Amino acid sequence: MLISIVSCNKKTRRNYQYMPNMYESVGYEAYQESDAFANGVEAQLPVEGTLPRGYSLYEIEDTNEGYEEAKATLKNPLDSTQVDYEKGGPLYGIYCAICHGNKGAGQGHLVKTEKILGVPSYADEGRAITEGSIYHVIYYGKNSMGSYANFMSEEERWQVVAYVEKLKADLEKK
Repeated sequence: MLISIVSCNKKTRRNYQYMPNMYESVGYEAYQESDAFANGVEAQLPVEGTLPRGYSLYEIEDTNEGYEEAKATLKNPLDSTQVDYEKGGPLYGIYCAICHGNKGAGQGHLVKTEKILGVPSYADEGRAITEGSIYHVIYYGKNSMGSYANFMSEEERWQVVAYVEKLKADLEKK
């Protein structure tokens, strides 16, 4: 019996594969035809009503009325122990300071080199920004500012909102 086991094990040829699908799985291409699903396509849409992990709904519309609603009602869900300027500051520096300036005075690099014009300071009179309006503008964009919703998570957007509020308070003290 030992001789038969040893004689079947040759190093020059492959041994038998039990369950070959475990070793050589079938690779499916996205959008290829398949009998596995009723509509005949491999790639399927997510189930209606599901949300990606880590995503939450923002149900205020991208309209002037939505902006006013956010400005009046939306509050930062982070309490004072969760606000971290060490997170918000660098994010502000990456996404906002190029136009708004490091201190929020509207004198970022693009403004100084006249690539864009008319970026107001956070402390301008008549510019009554709130947590909700800042978040809404980060989420949807406004005028020539684009949306940053895809670049930051919800928590990061709120950290930037808190940092902008801090910059605004610092500017108003002067």
